[in-house]
Amino acid sequence: MAEPGMSQPGMSQPGMSQPGMSQPGMSQTGMSQTGMSQPGIVVIGAGPAGIRAAARLAEAGLCPVLIEEGERDGGQIYRRQPPNFSRPPEALYGAEAAKATALHRDFEALRERIDYRPGTLAWAIRDQAVLTVRGARTESLPFRALIIAAGATDRIMPVPGWTLPGVYSLGGAQIALKAQACAIGARPVFMGTGPLLYLVAWQYAKAGVAVQAVLDTTPFATRLAALRDLAARPSVLLRGMRYVLALRRRGIRLATGITPVAVEGEGGIVALRWRDKAGAEQRSECDAVGLGYGLRSETQLADLAKCRFAYDPVARQWLPELDEDGRSSVAGVYLAGDGAMVRGADAAELAGRLAACAALADLGQPPPATEIADLRRALRPMNRFRRGLEAGFPWPAQLAAGLPDETIVCRCEAITAGELRRAATDLDAPEVNRAKAFSRVGMGRCQGRMCGLAGAEIFAAARGVPIEEAGRLRGAAPVKPLPMIEEPGP
Repeated sequence: MAEPGMSQPGMSQPGMSQPGMSQPGMSQTGMSQTGMSQPGIVVIGAGPAGIRAAARLAEAGLCPVLIEEGERDGGQIYRRQPPNFSRPPEALYGAEAAKATALHRDFEALRERIDYRPGTLAWAIRDQAVLTVRGARTESLPFRALIIAAGATDRIMPVPGWTLPGVYSLGGAQIALKAQACAIGARPVFMGTGPLLYLVAWQYAKAGVAVQAVLDTTPFATRLAALRDLAARPSVLLRGMRYVLALRRRGIRLATGITPVAVEGEGGIVALRWRDKAGAEQRSECDAVGLGYGLRSETQLADLAKCRFAYDPVARQWLPELDEDGRSSVAGVYLAGDGAMVRGADAAELAGRLAACAALADLGQPPPATEIADLRRALRPMNRFRRGLEAGFPWPAQLAAGLPDETIVCRCEAITAGELRRAATDLDAPEVNRAKAFSRVGMGRCQGRMCGLAGAEIFAAARGVPIEEAGRLRGAAPVKPLPMIEEPGP
């Protein structure tokens, strides 16, 4: 289901200058010798997709600008620890240690060949330019090609008590362990569904934390039914099974097909209440909760670039429309990695390189046809594996209809499920953006990154319509808060 009124799929624009060719008064960085900024090639995100995209552009003789919001490269999955930390890669990345080390090593070799800008937020895209801020310094970067590799964030379904101190997303729990060498609690419970649930629990257990329970909303039979597609990547499937086995060997309670009830606590968390697959209520004592239900693609920058979106029934999300190589509906704008569709780090590396190849072809420097064919071929089993993940660890949309009215859905604006339902029914909002105007859901600093998907499910259930008819929250600049004082860039 595509959105009406958006631009048509873009092809390369006539008259674009060819990459890799020097122009009068131009350097490879896109800065003229007189200091005036000229359109260049910009890559947003220094995770697996962004790094491989930048590397392919550098191979073609270009010097792309690589923007990274964090202070170090690697993205979330291969997040690097601070310079003064010394945990071995095996302790941080487990079975992915070799891949993480290779990506970090390749990036260090790449740094001198690109314009790398860490700690820089891309907060808007307009007039064929990326607007950035680092500290209080702002800058506008014109581009002739833009590759967005923004990654993904946790997909969250609210539960009563989830806004209490001590409740973290699975990604947040992982960041605490990788980048800060600390745990979210001494006796945490992890709840949700998807491979990240078991990976984070295993990482915590391996670090010596007394994990109390791992609670999965997906019934085991559902997972078994998806095995055929999951077997498209047997090594990844086996690795996940090993994580589960390792947790069982440590005596950690594992339960599937559960239904969350509430997080208990006032000044601090004391327990998580849930119902088992038979419907009996259980109570797991703990001092922290990590929760997440898979990942959602970070698409706000694509929205600001005016890319056309379509509803994806596999992920149950609205995603940018792309061709096989990562071209969006807007000429000169490409997407790669989990920010386009969630397929994991290996697929992100391939997709980043493929998007760079597409950009090079559109700018007049086509890569070898065999390279593109090989990248497409390598991605096909990962597409099948993605279908298996979504089918085997589904987003628990059915939980939205049963949330108590007093449950906070939008943390930023403290909007409850009841207020959102009132916007959908009493105020007759026809879609979520109108409900946003009535209730302020999604108007806070996260702009719906945490509440958007769950809010849409609550809205659709209240109106009794399919989720794709609920629409999606539109992005607005700035995508994240900006400092009050700015120092204009050069």
